[in-house]
Amino acid sequence: MKPERLDKLLAAQTPYSRKDVRGLVRQGAVRVNGEPAKAAEQKIDLERDRVELFGNPLALTRFSYLMLNKPEGVVSATRDGRDRTVLDLVPDELRRDGLFPAGRLDKDTTGFVLITNDGAFAHRILSPKSHVPKTYRAQLDLPIDEEIIRRFEEGFALERDVACKPARLRVLETGAQEWVEVILVEGMYHQIKRMFEHFGRRVLALQRVRMGALDLDTRLAPGQCRLLIPDEVAKITESCGENG
Repeated sequence: MKPERLDKLLAAQTPYSRKDVRGLVRQGAVRVNGEPAKAAEQKIDLERDRVELFGNPLALTRFSYLMLNKPEGVVSATRDGRDRTVLDLVPDELRRDGLFPAGRLDKDTTGFVLITNDGAFAHRILSPKSHVPKTYRAQLDLPIDEEIIRRFEEGFALERDVACKPARLRVLETGAQEWVEVILVEGMYHQIKRMFEHFGRRVLALQRVRMGALDLDTRLAPGQCRLLIPDEVAKITESCGENG
């Protein structure tokens, strides 16, 4: 495993920025293998080196988990020749090798995107067998009725040989253009838009607000992201296999 810079490693796995870490190193608050860290640029081997902060050992890993509030117009990809990608929005202090979006949102869909470099974790939450629920808020051009709610809850054939699993649907705000909440345990291409089009409704706006049991942090402005702590990562997977 390639050694990583101390400041980059701590910035990616603690609440401190790289600038903060440099200050902590100067203060002697960071120790490596029992000795004060020599410099913020010091290389750390995660398999051999022990890092302490304020005397407390840190359980550092090579994996990072980030929550991004994706704005409209950004694509869920690692690179794109025309548009900005979700990785373009990750600040330098949170960048690590191998980051990618775990799942995708359409270009015009906003909200919670999980970015990680943990392939096994991403596979687990995206696997159809895991049934990790994703919660969305959608604005529709026309109101829905109880029949549509019932059809969502039962599941229905979207097209020939394309069946939607049961999904939860409830009205949040009534009106000429009402807001609804949709909870899916699968993620087909343009699925929510296609499901409502099946019943003659058009989605005007769509936002993912929750993955598993973890809500999008409302303090994150569109385009901002932050590190997830272990308890938050666990909230995404705690419902694996329980739904559907």
